[in-house]
This record gives sequence, C-alpha cells and structure tokens, in this order.
Amino acid sequence: MGSACIKITKYFLFLFSLLFLILGGVILGFGVWILADKSSFIFVLQSSSSVFNVGAYVFISVGAVTMFMGLLGCVGAVKEVRCLLGLYFVFLLLVLIAQVTAGVLFYFNMGKVKQEMGSIVIKLIRDYKDGEKDRLQQGWDYVQAQGKCCGWASPYNWTENAELMNRTTVTYPCSCEVKDDNNNSSSYLTSNGFCEHPSSNMTQSGNNPDYWPVYQDGCMQKVQEWLQDNLGIILGVCVGIAFIELLGMLLSICLCRHIHSEDYSKVPKY
Repeated sequence: MGSACIKITKYFLFLFSLLFLILGGVILGFGVWILADKSSFIFVLQSSSSVFNVGAYVFISVGAVTMFMGLLGCVGAVKEVRCLLGLYFVFLLLVLIAQVTAGVLFYFNMGKVKQEMGSIVIKLIRDYKDGEKDRLQQGWDYVQAQGKCCGWASPYNWTENAELMNRTTVTYPCSCEVKDDNNNSSSYLTSNGFCEHPSSNMTQSGNNPDYWPVYQDGCMQKVQEWLQDNLGIILGVCVGIAFIELLGMLLSICLCRHIHSEDYSKVPKY
C-alpha cells in the first residue's frame, strides 16, 4: 500500500505540475497581449501610464517563473529527486505569497487606478487633433465605436476640445456617430477624426453639441464594465492557480518525505 500511495502521489504531482506549466503559459501570454494589443482600451491605458506597462512585464515574469516551477515539479516527480521537489515547494510558497501581496495592493489602489484612468481619457479628448495618425487617438476611437459611447462621462466632454468647438458648423467626433446595426459590415469600421453633419447649415454661428448625431452614453461605465469582466477572468485564473499551488505544495512534501534520502540512484550524474 505504501508503494502504491507513492506512485499515486507522484502521478498526481506530475499532473498538477503539468497543469501549472500550462497556466504559467497563460499568464505569460496575457502579459504579452497587454503589450501587443493596439485596438482596445488597454492600449490607451498602457500608452498613457507606465503602471500598466510595469504590470504587463510583471505578468510576463511571473508566467515565466511559473512555467519553470512547473518544469521542476514534473522532473522532480518523475525522477523522484528530493532537491528538485524541495525547490519546487519553496518556489510555490514564494509565488503564493507574492500573489496575495499583489492582490491586496491592487485592491487598496483600485480607486487611484480609476481616477488616473479618467484623467488620462479627459486629457486625450482635450488634445485630440483631427487628421492626426496617432495610435493613442485611434485606440480611443476604437473604444467609442465598439462601445457605442461618446466621451468619458458624456459627449459634452468633447466640448473641452478647442479645435472641435472652433468649427462654425455642426461637427462631431466620427467614432461617436450612431451606426445602424442593420447596415452592412462597413458600418462596423472605426472612423477617425471629426465629421461634419451632412445637413449642417453653413451659416450657423457655432458648433452646438446638442445637434451631434452621436451616442449619448459616456464610455466611463462601459470601460469599467470591461475592466470588471477582465478582472473577473484574471481573479478566476489566480484563484485556480493558488488552489493548484496548495495541492502541489502538499503533494511535493508528501512525496519528498517518502523518498529515501540514502537512495542516490535518482540523482543525475554529470
């Protein structure tokens, strides 16, 4: 029965380590996605604030370390090497402590992140220039078009843009224009810059936002919902990884205790 329990423990440890290796790849891929994504709100954030760039590199580092630990667990379980199993346990403990610390820090700084987010978007709207091929502007245009929203709190945030409000005809952000969902696929393409209302009166004395054919909802709520949805996925992955970490630590200790220290036949020779 003792030998059978050791074999079962070894196989389960290998299975959990393999799963840990895969989840490490998921974390690493998420960090790469944050840096590489150029078409969603995450690009606006990581282009405007170094916090999100640092967070992306942290995800990449943690993912790489997690994959390395998974490899240690797999080799240590198959070869029954106590040294590798001990390193596996120590790394798991350190990563678990780091995860809890990062989660606590992020939770208590959530209000600061939301405030910084609003300041970034308001500044972006204020400095927006028509016809400029700027990736940050294109990222925000994508958010407004895909989120079917306009401005941060409301479309009136665009009244802070001096270039737009100096127009003498009814002119509005093109990406805010209300699209017909029953139209063809071209209606889903993101428009950039400022558009003039086709029925605008050329003798009008100013650009009145009340006549803009744009979405009336601000993007603040939609962006926060987007972040909440993605944070839910991230938290779910972290909880799953933490559960696997605890099981991996338990299995590694059990296997390490049942491997005879005097059996050096398992240690690789160089």
